[in-house]
Amino acid sequence: MYTCANYKSKKAMREDVAAGKVVRTFQPGGMFEGQRDGETTIEGPHFPQPHRWYARVLLKDGAIVKVIS
Repeated sequence: MYTCANYKSKKAMREDVAAGKVVRTFQPGGMFEGQRDGETTIEGPHFPQPHRWYARVLLKDGAIVKVIS
């Protein structure tokens, strides 16, 4: 899964979540339904750039509420 904003680093994403910004997620391609609640893994930056970071997050209603690792 990805975040709607194309974060270049996990630190930038973590800072936005900590600041209370709504960070939404999506599953590209449409072949699989994106997860809306619970734990999942986010990767970035977006394809076609090579993924440089991964984060385990907690989702609620399709938005990240906590960065676990």
